[in-house]
Amino acid sequence: MRYKQLAAQYINKIESGQLAVNAKMPSLRNFKQLHNVSMTTALNCYQHLESLGWLLAKPQSGYYVANQSLLNNKPTAPTLISFQSVTTQPSLPQAYNPFIDPCPLGIARYDPSLMPVVKLQQSFKRAMKQQGGLLSHYPNPQGEISLRENLSTHFKNVDFHFAAENCVVTHGCLDAIRTAIEITTDIGDAIAISSPCFSGLLELLGVMGRRVVEIPSVKEGIDLEQLQKQMQFGTIKAGLFCTSHMNPQGISMSALQKQKLVELATRYKIPIIEDDVYLELGFKKVIPLPAKHWDSEGYVLWCGSISKTIAAGYRLGWCLPGRYLDAYLRQRLFANQGVTSPLQLAIADFIARGDYINHLKKVRLHLQQQTQLYMTYLQENLPEGSKISNPAGGFVLWIEVAKLDTSQLKHLARQNKVDIRIGDEFSTLALYHHCFRLNIGFDMTATQVAVQLSCLIKLIQTCLKE
Repeated sequence: MRYKQLAAQYINKIESGQLAVNAKMPSLRNFKQLHNVSMTTALNCYQHLESLGWLLAKPQSGYYVANQSLLNNKPTAPTLISFQSVTTQPSLPQAYNPFIDPCPLGIARYDPSLMPVVKLQQSFKRAMKQQGGLLSHYPNPQGEISLRENLSTHFKNVDFHFAAENCVVTHGCLDAIRTAIEITTDIGDAIAISSPCFSGLLELLGVMGRRVVEIPSVKEGIDLEQLQKQMQFGTIKAGLFCTSHMNPQGISMSALQKQKLVELATRYKIPIIEDDVYLELGFKKVIPLPAKHWDSEGYVLWCGSISKTIAAGYRLGWCLPGRYLDAYLRQRLFANQGVTSPLQLAIADFIARGDYINHLKKVRLHLQQQTQLYMTYLQENLPEGSKISNPAGGFVLWIEVAKLDTSQLKHLARQNKVDIRIGDEFSTLALYHHCFRLNIGFDMTATQVAVQLSCLIKLIQTCLKE
């Protein structure tokens, strides 16, 4: 392919020293003109180079030649042949631990100081005035039309088009995913997931009585060849994948992978539930398109929310169910009476006034800076040979430390009020014994964060096996 040929040329230039570390690459427009290619080819080339660790995207700035010492020492993917394994049953969630919420290193969220509190308060005041005497009315089960229309306009600005009537408002992303699972599968059915997979999704699938088939992650996303075999064998009834800035490893599917994922779903008529909660938290200047963008037949159920971008406490999300819209609305009607209207109207106002996009710009820049600071700190303080992911968005790091006893680490961390997530929580196959996930959304210079990081480093040294 042309984009790979161009990528190989630039790799040679970097290796030969013609392009130095931190050198700025031509803009996409200039690259397009320089090589007489389409914008899609230019973007695919840069994304391919970035996925291989040769380039680094900086918000509002462009692409730069990456420091290989920072980017190429990533956690290794274990050998996993999913079509030789049987389906597995996720474990049920553990009992709630009340000390988890206040701790900054565990749950994936960013520093509360970044929340646009004043702007949100103003939007809520306007929403209450707008609703007036309609407070006694039940909310529309599909969602307030103003919110759905403003979401449609918002995503249209990044070249992702959908009609407001095809969108359903939900109580957050997991709620959207739960309904998608309910209408596309039955208890006991197997669902394909990435390996590793966000622990919250595994817990949800466990509670819902679904089995899973783990599809190994690769640099460009997931192993689509193995996924196709599962579809051919009839092992799975659906797929459930985070496609941009996957939690926990931070990988994003390339545009070509997303297109291929849609092609497979359409060919085998197997629904794909797309968890895109981190879509708008990328460090690149251009927001990646979801797989849903290429879905002309409606087999992708695209789920998103403001839980990660604005505030988890609002519990507001959405779904584009595609061909499953009628079934999705019927399920929502029986399951609940809709999302609270003042919240929907307030977020619609927040989006319409441009406050949402301005807030996203601020958060993305902060998260990119925090990512580099955390990576540098961990490289300097973790045991030699440790491997750290290099996410292009979101706010978690996936870390592999050789000979680390993560079970002991989890026990000691809890004793010391340090909250982390160990690798075994992200799989049903016991593949990630030496890995753990770290939330990096909080300012690492804050006293509580600095103390916990220091304590964590000491505990890791204690938990190394001989």
